[in-house]
Amino acid sequence: MEAAAAAAKKRRFGRSTGKGSLGSDGLDHISCLPEAILGEIISLLPTKDAARTQAVSRRWRPLWRSTPLNLDVDSLSTQERKRTMFVSRILASHPGPARRLSLPFFRLRDRYAKLDGWLRSPALADLQELDFSYDIEDEEALYPLPPSALRFAPTLRVVELRTCHFPNGMAPALHFPRLARLTLYRVTISEDTLHGLLSRCSALENLLLVGNFGIRRLRINSPFLRSLGFSASSWEGYRDANFQEVVIEDAPCLERLMPLYPNHGPATIRVIAAPKLEVLGVLSDGISQLHLGTTFFQKMIAVNLTTSIRTVKVLVLDSNGPNLDVVVDFLKCFPCLERLYVVAAQADMTFGTK
Repeated sequence: MEAAAAAAKKRRFGRSTGKGSLGSDGLDHISCLPEAILGEIISLLPTKDAARTQAVSRRWRPLWRSTPLNLDVDSLSTQERKRTMFVSRILASHPGPARRLSLPFFRLRDRYAKLDGWLRSPALADLQELDFSYDIEDEEALYPLPPSALRFAPTLRVVELRTCHFPNGMAPALHFPRLARLTLYRVTISEDTLHGLLSRCSALENLLLVGNFGIRRLRINSPFLRSLGFSASSWEGYRDANFQEVVIEDAPCLERLMPLYPNHGPATIRVIAAPKLEVLGVLSDGISQLHLGTTFFQKMIAVNLTTSIRTVKVLVLDSNGPNLDVVVDFLKCFPCLERLYVVAAQADMTFGTK
């Protein structure tokens, strides 16, 4: 009787799980998948859950260590002390290589050496994605990005750096042959260092620069760049080093040009060569000078209209821009326009690939 009851219970469990780990026959069909597919499943899990798959069964035990590491530090714990402990343990136990490292809002304090040691770990070899930022506790202090973070330059595809100081003079010696997406947010970086960095990103497709310090003039010469978003810093403490001008010298693949907060700057935008430009904005009269080829606008009023801009199909305007008559005249310069958006002042803009 007990055996029959157990068998009936097993059948009921199988039916209730449906498409879960156990099939209707009571077998674990997920574990029967090829190891390559199981590895893909593990790589999509949060870091803590991925590590826990080692306890599923004997077959699952080695899979986490053989899967490229996806280390999202913020998901490990809500307590800073535990997060620090878990990172050290993971980097000591996983042999690498790594796919992604997300280390947001790191509290530096007296742990710079620990951070540098993490970034030098063999487990992070061949890193493809880096997301790093400091938790700023002193607005007047510089929080240096460890040079060890740049050892991944040959393999990185996606980089997001926020609230840190980029080491001057280091980028010109590095090459980023695979980097496709770069985001710098409130990063302190010199103009020469930024241009040296960009000149060695031969595969760059997406560039986002928001509220950075130390850049007055941005020059773009990029063969594959498709999306460019930018804004100056609104923090008064860095007014003397504020972002003033963007010059698109040669960008044959550029499709999206996004001044995100035009009232903060830069005040001058010059597009010399961008033959595939389709999306333009946010635009407002906060942009003092806008040059599109040989056409010149001053506060969105056409001063020198030599040719119409036929490539632009999507235009985004600030709701606090000029009056309706000026806008109507402005739109006449874009005869092939398909979509017009008017956004509220200081609205957050979505930035990404088209």
